[in-house]
Amino acid sequence: MGAGQSRDKMHCTRYMNGKGPLSVEQQMEKDLNGTSDTLKVGNQPAGQMTLQHERRSLPGFPNHDTIKINFTFVDGIQTERHPRPGEKFHGLKTVAYLPQNTKGTAVVRLLERAFQQKLLFTVATNSTGEEAVVQADVPLKTCGDVSGPESLRYPDPDYLNNVVKVLKSKGIK
Repeated sequence: MGAGQSRDKMHCTRYMNGKGPLSVEQQMEKDLNGTSDTLKVGNQPAGQMTLQHERRSLPGFPNHDTIKINFTFVDGIQTERHPRPGEKFHGLKTVAYLPQNTKGTAVVRLLERAFQQKLLFTVATNSTGEEAVVQADVPLKTCGDVSGPESLRYPDPDYLNNVVKVLKSKGIK
């Protein structure tokens, strides 16, 4: 028996009699039903995330088009999951950019899942002292060109890997 065959046999034996981890289908069902003990849910208010394709490249990704992600949150009332339940908060309209390549497409799928789990934004006191929707601790590149603060723009050769690590630490894989 070759090395590949024995590895397959070990893998198969390990999962006999249902003693192995849940199947992918079972894990997804638990996540969708909200019964997973690993599913993290944030306090992001109701909002909308939409994707657009732009036929231009981002700095550092000259051979790829751009994925533009639009986030929209309307003004609202804070719930019990927010700092000041019953008080108003200001909404937010913002964008983020990713290169339309294999890694960028994978990251947008992870960001969609994080958005569904309410992990990308939160309600907090903004820089003007008002309660508002603000970006949580998942980094987003909100400048699609070379202007703006360095942390919010491209080129950043480490960004895609870094955001994957942050999302993974929140249970988004």
